[in-house]
Amino acid sequence: MKQKLSQLTAPALAGVVKEKSAKAAIAEINNCVYDGADMIDLHLSCLENTEIDELRKIITFSKLPVLALNYNTTYEGENAGYSEDDRADLFLRAVEAGAAGIDMQGYTFHLPSKNEFCGEDKYSFTKENPKEIITDEEIIAKQCEFIEKVHTMGAEVLLSCHPGIPMTAEQVVDLALFLEKRNPDIIKIVTRADNDSDLIESIKAMILLKREIKTPIAYHANGKAGMLTRIINPLLGGQIAFCVDRYTEASVMEQIDLRTAAVVQNVKKITED
Repeated sequence: MKQKLSQLTAPALAGVVKEKSAKAAIAEINNCVYDGADMIDLHLSCLENTEIDELRKIITFSKLPVLALNYNTTYEGENAGYSEDDRADLFLRAVEAGAAGIDMQGYTFHLPSKNEFCGEDKYSFTKENPKEIITDEEIIAKQCEFIEKVHTMGAEVLLSCHPGIPMTAEQVVDLALFLEKRNPDIIKIVTRADNDSDLIESIKAMILLKREIKTPIAYHANGKAGMLTRIINPLLGGQIAFCVDRYTEASVMEQIDLRTAAVVQNVKKITED
């Protein structure tokens, strides 16, 4: 049995796999394995065939645990057109095919919240129109029910939230505590850092998260000044570093490559000795 994602030694290096076919995905998984990945981050919506037998070919091939995600984006970066129920069904199909876990985004079951905040502004982290944050109790209850269903199937849930705005360290911690109540196995938060002040807050946030949050957490910032958080925050206790083996037109160019990430991983080992 493959190791649980939440039990991988931090920082676990996730090899991001965005391919159109099972054959191409298997080849990229091999590349990630050879370059030091600890787990595979498989983008389901990039695949042109997501039938269970096709998913099983990919997932059972991997010697590493697979985190399945569906950001509803094709390989070309276009909207894949999944409804929220369709996204949930694909997650369950991936788990049935052998995925160790799924990446359930914070807006799941309420698509309007993907691009803007739709709830009542009563929390520190609901300021400045954050994306992917749900405060509606009915939607949260539905998410909790889905998380429990995934757990009963023997898989884990990474609950991810991409607010897309700068946040203070305290706001990030408050958001993590809010998400933790849904009982995910891992929490992932991605804010934005546009300048040095934002960067400092992002690094401070990672330090506070390790102190305040019991659930394993991956946290970094996108944006002009955010790149360094992808390197520094895993050293400070982030659970997962999301990496590419080779850059393609489908890659997130801010993600670090596996060879660089392996150096970061070794630095942490040295500092802990």
